[in-house]
Amino acid sequence: MNGRSRPSLAVVVVTFNSAGDVGPLLDAVDDQLAEGDELIVVDNASTDGSADFVAERAPRARVERVAANLGFAGGVNVGVSLATTDLVLLLNPDAVPQPGCLEALVATAADEPTWGCWQAMVALADGEHVNTAGGRVHFLGFGWSGAWGDRVVDHQRRETVGFASGAALCIRRDLWNQLGGFDPHFFMYCEDLELSVRVRSAGWGVGVVPEAVVGHDYEFDKGITKWFYLERNRWATIIATYPGRLLALLFPFLVLFDLALWVVAWRGGWAASKRRATLAVLRDLRHNLRRRRTIQAQRTISSREFAAGLTPTLDGEFFAGLADSRPIAGAQRAFWRAITALL
Repeated sequence: MNGRSRPSLAVVVVTFNSAGDVGPLLDAVDDQLAEGDELIVVDNASTDGSADFVAERAPRARVERVAANLGFAGGVNVGVSLATTDLVLLLNPDAVPQPGCLEALVATAADEPTWGCWQAMVALADGEHVNTAGGRVHFLGFGWSGAWGDRVVDHQRRETVGFASGAALCIRRDLWNQLGGFDPHFFMYCEDLELSVRVRSAGWGVGVVPEAVVGHDYEFDKGITKWFYLERNRWATIIATYPGRLLALLFPFLVLFDLALWVVAWRGGWAASKRRATLAVLRDLRHNLRRRRTIQAQRTISSREFAAGLTPTLDGEFFAGLADSRPIAGAQRAFWRAITALL
């Protein structure tokens, strides 16, 4: 922090053909920016006039036009590199901060000095139900929205979470710089999970601020392209961020599960995406091992403490069948107890 009583905040938004979505966000952010705050919009070579729309709608914004689509990860890295503030808030172009949201997120920097990053309460489009109240991370590297579909009013307590959603993620800029930001190889999906894991690995907390609410017009997409990114980036996270002892203990189970996942992919019609992801993991192995050396050198918590931030069961709306199966849930818990006992 720079010594001022109120930390300064940069809001970073990445647009890609977002002219039809980003207007409400720009209006809401403009109403909440304080003196010394910044709005930075990185346009990923849109073809619908997004950059011009932003420049006209939000004169205070710094619009950075890039020549190619860098994805969410690469676009955010460009945006944060331009920020000069104490804090950075990442917002999806279709995420609209409700009144008082930005101030609540800024205040959290002092209220929760052990947190490195935190997210707003992200509500669905109706404003009454939860999109995510903080993500959960399974020991197999899967992540999903916590409290999906719950009533927003039923979640009023700040708490630590597995990962902070990139739809509305606030982070201390010096910590972002220390950790190196997003891995641009991710392009999109899971970059918020992987960053949050690194934040926690470096000894900081990751939390959710329910008094800061963001509306999000969200729909879960199960397209084959998304499955490719989810699988590739899940493995990249495991390889680079998991402590060595934990990774060694988990490895046989990871391999067995991956074989079973091939059957699931075939039945679900996304086996081609799974194959592409597997080839990409092998192709990127040298890159991820280099990152692993850096990340493990920055880790300040033990393998056991790292494992404490992972969950042993696949639950929630995104894992239909698994969440309701007591034998499967019981087997996962038993396996995880055995693993953590050995750490």
